[in-house]
Amino acid sequence: MQKRIFLIAAAAATSLVLAGCAGGGAGGGAGAGAASATAAPSDLRIGVSLPSQDEERWISDGKAIKEGLEKIGYQVDMQYANNDIPTQQQQLDQMLTKGADLLILAPLDGTALAPQLQAAAGANIPIVSYDRLIRNSSDVDLYVTFDNFKVGAQQATSLLEGLGILNKDGTEAGAKGPFNVELFGGSLDDNNATLYYKGAMSVLQKYIDNGTIVVKSGQDELAQITIENYSQDKAQERMDNLLTSTYTGGPILDGALTPNDSIARGVITALQNAGYGPTLESDPKPMPITTGQDAEIASVKSINDNVQYSTVFKDTRILAEQAVEGAQDLLAGAEPEVNDTQTYDNGSMVVPSFLVPIQPIYMDNIESVLVESGYYTPEEVKTGRLQ
Repeated sequence: MQKRIFLIAAAAATSLVLAGCAGGGAGGGAGAGAASATAAPSDLRIGVSLPSQDEERWISDGKAIKEGLEKIGYQVDMQYANNDIPTQQQQLDQMLTKGADLLILAPLDGTALAPQLQAAAGANIPIVSYDRLIRNSSDVDLYVTFDNFKVGAQQATSLLEGLGILNKDGTEAGAKGPFNVELFGGSLDDNNATLYYKGAMSVLQKYIDNGTIVVKSGQDELAQITIENYSQDKAQERMDNLLTSTYTGGPILDGALTPNDSIARGVITALQNAGYGPTLESDPKPMPITTGQDAEIASVKSINDNVQYSTVFKDTRILAEQAVEGAQDLLAGAEPEVNDTQTYDNGSMVVPSFLVPIQPIYMDNIESVLVESGYYTPEEVKTGRLQ
């Protein structure tokens, strides 16, 4: 818990410098939610729309947001869109019809909610974009997220560390390769997927250019490597196809840049089915280095078992807390805390943002980062299942 308090304090300290810099959004900045400023929390209703319950992280986010809002006393309308854009649109329409006073949205498609956003703005309903950026709209009051460019850069750095190219401190470790690596990308309808990719390539490109890393499939553009909806099954299918087309009867795959844990697990399943891993002594093919994101419990167990190499921990407790605090400020007619007023241009405005720190996870820091902070129990790490 001390680590968590430190992260919150550090983020808050940074935000003091920029707290007054937030621009106007759906309700015009400080006036947003002014009509609700004198209302009791129990009289206010907040609509929360998240992408799906297929990924553990969105379930954790939803639980943390709902508990935080209800602790203050707000009514909460929590909906999951089942990875279906029309469903999310319909759910938002229903939230507005039922009298939502504020919306917290993690959009499936950052550009697909224009009618709902315009309706909310017309009713002076503040909008918080949660983790995924709402694009091409000036009707956004606040964006709470992680530094997703840094997430991608960290994934690439972890990959290089696992291959022995870099040390943990970022210095050159001496391994020259060439190493065969395949790249996987996130879902194109998620703005964060572009940020992960750009962050990763900012680290990897020079090693691709100098031949240390070889992408034998030739597929290195985001449009070529994208995995729709971050689907584990689709990731497994793509890895199966790559192994058949490029790695049959000769070259060995050394690593895969995998942008989140569900994609990593799909890739690992395909690799295990193809004989990679520690079990086939007659024809040993070491498990390639794989990365990840979200520190989902199944992948944390996989890291602890020395199968997946790393993940990026994004503490959704802190992110949810920041969303709740931002919602509370907006409903009071106040400016929410921000610590970034330059980075997130959504095509219509630079959205005032609050960025939460990230933490890479390896086998040797699962205990100190995830268990000691209370995020997981030792038994959950051991079994790979939440209790």
